[in-house]
Order: sequence, then structure tokens, then C-alpha cells
Amino acid sequence: MIENKSPVSPLEAAQYSPLTLAYLGDCVYEMFVREILVLRANMSNGKLHGIAKNYVSAAGQSRAVEILRPLLTPEEEAVFRRGRNSGAVPNKNNDAGQYHAATGLEALFGYLYLTGDCRRLHDFVTLVFEEISL
Repeated sequence: MIENKSPVSPLEAAQYSPLTLAYLGDCVYEMFVREILVLRANMSNGKLHGIAKNYVSAAGQSRAVEILRPLLTPEEEAVFRRGRNSGAVPNKNNDAGQYHAATGLEALFGYLYLTGDCRRLHDFVTLVFEEISL
């Protein structure tokens, strides 16, 4: 399991801009998705990438938000909302609502990673895999 060796306090993590948290969270989410895929099946990298993009795209992350949002603590919900409402501009190929939800999820993952809560991150991604079967 991925682990942050130098976590910061929740107060410190909350001081980062939501787009900075999303920048980190995008990578963290994709790493967890890739880790789970590799551990579940030894297949070609092309097949792994094809499956992973369904989870890490804006549409996939938006579906993940629907699954995870009822489970968020008030602090996590606040981080999610900050990311969702950050004003990030989607490209022409993305639905704006999905893109903003995805940005909120990425901000949350960045926050949780910075605070060292990798167990919660892993549990979240595992739940997403259980709920979304491809």
C-alpha cells in the first residue's frame, strides 16, 4: 500500500490551495487505482491502461464521488467542496459538472495523502472498485 512518510497536520494541509491539493490528489488517486489493478490481475500494460482510464477520467471520478460522498466526514466534505468550487476550467471534451466533482475528489485525495491517511485512501478506492464493475 502506498504510504506518505512525512505527513502534515490537517490544519497545515487545509492551508494549501484546493488546486494544489487536486494536483497532488490526481497522482495519488491514479497510483491507488494502478496498484489495485496490478494486484488484481497480471495483464499487459495496454489492458491495464484501458481499465484504469475508466476510473481516473473525469467521468469515472465523478462516479466515485457519488459512491464516496455519503461517507465523508465534515472535514473531508469541506475539502471536497473547496476543490469542487475552485474554479478549475474543464477542457472542451469534459462535462463541467463531472470535471468539478473530479477536481473535488482529487483535492480530497491530496489532503488525505498529505495528512498521512493512506488507509482511508485505500479503503475509498477499494470501495469504488467494489461498486463500479467494468
